Amino acid sequence: MGLIRSCFHLMAGTVFGVYVAQNYNVPNIQKLINTGLVIARHMEENYRKPKKPDDPQ
Repeated sequence: MGLIRSCFHLMAGTVFGVYVAQNYNVPNIQKLINTGLVIARHMEENYRKPKKPDDPQ
């Protein structure tokens, strides 16, 4: 009985997700993540402490 119940929840969630994606303006999550990574990388490069000349690499 547990397998049928878990499959039902999976199918219901999939159907609901497809409905929402087709009928509403859902943002592209992958694009948002990539934009956040680009901004974080830019902030890190701009605000990183400068290396001392005598530091070994």
